[in-house]
Amino acid sequence: MNPNVLPAHCSANAQAPHVTHRIDMTDRATPATPATKTAQAAATQADPRWAMVAARSAAADGSFWYSVQTTGVYCRPSCAARAPRPENVRFHASCADAEAAGFRPCQRCKPRQPTALSHHAGLVTEACRSIESTNNDKAPSLETLAARAGLSASHFHRIFKQATGLTPKAYAAAHRAQRLRDALDESPTASVTDAIYRAGYQSSSRFYEQSAQVLGMTPSRYRAGGTALDIRFAIGHCALGAIAVAQSDRGICAILLGDDADTLVRDLQDRFANANLIGGDAAFETLVAQVVAFVEAPGLGLNLPLDVRGTAFQQRVWQALQAIPAGQTASYAEIAARIGAPTAVRAVAQACAANALAVAIPCHRVVKSDGALSGYRWGVERKRALLDIESLSPAPSDQASASATVEDAA
Repeated sequence: MNPNVLPAHCSANAQAPHVTHRIDMTDRATPATPATKTAQAAATQADPRWAMVAARSAAADGSFWYSVQTTGVYCRPSCAARAPRPENVRFHASCADAEAAGFRPCQRCKPRQPTALSHHAGLVTEACRSIESTNNDKAPSLETLAARAGLSASHFHRIFKQATGLTPKAYAAAHRAQRLRDALDESPTASVTDAIYRAGYQSSSRFYEQSAQVLGMTPSRYRAGGTALDIRFAIGHCALGAIAVAQSDRGICAILLGDDADTLVRDLQDRFANANLIGGDAAFETLVAQVVAFVEAPGLGLNLPLDVRGTAFQQRVWQALQAIPAGQTASYAEIAARIGAPTAVRAVAQACAANALAVAIPCHRVVKSDGALSGYRWGVERKRALLDIESLSPAPSDQASASATVEDAA
């Protein structure tokens, strides 16, 4: 064969074999200039979702997905693959959106498959129903619950606490306490002893040892709506407006802020509807002055006992808030993670809103994930003012703190 003569199928005029190529029309195939990359990186880092990707947050799985332009794959936020560069990341609302943009599922995190978190949630739900169906104070043991879930006791304990914010034992105690309150409320003519046994307590003596922690008062007083409970209070003024301070025989039970003194008094009356509200005397006025000084300079601390009443979950949230140093903030998601319940961000926000001890339980130090200020029971402007005060006042090296009387009212 003459080497200078091409075969017919290779001639200059021959048609090339037909090959089908997939053309990706996304910006993934478009070369980016350095300026474009810098702008994209900045936009990604400003997106709150980037922090979740950087932290490999399992709590964010299912809420969004991200893709990586340089690899052509998309992942769930908790993917254990090497962290991508922010300029190469795009966010998607669903797997379908990511695939429509030309990305394929990551083979490592398998974003289309159910997450371990959702599987664990089902196991925890079954365990909660098992605990709630027990009509006595001998709830299923940790070992029994773990065996039913097919997990080791330590693993089950960890995922239960992550999902509920409580240990199985604390969850059982909280549910039993709720049954007692329901029994006292629903059967006003029945004896207190009957209500105790109906709630699942095996002996009345065992319950009375815990009654202050469960109800915050004796069962008879609880049934009467707090009747005969003496609450001393006083209304004053501080740099943030009007302030109401109330104290029970266990400690300060309310610090309320507002614009109008009459509104704060009505709030106290609603909160302690059947208690004896007693105007404070000269000695109590001195205590109020201490509280006012603390509100105006939170970094000084408040060395007074608190009568804190809330559910077991609220107690965990409030204790985490008290651990935030003056001058610093934490996000709702960070607080949820600190109490071992990373998926309970909304419940953390609700616990903050239920706080009746302004500044002493510093819910003003909790912000959104992007650092923006969100709702505050006593007004966002007061929240901003408190944070400004704390940022300008250096915290003392030996800061006094409020001592809380914890009451797991479940």
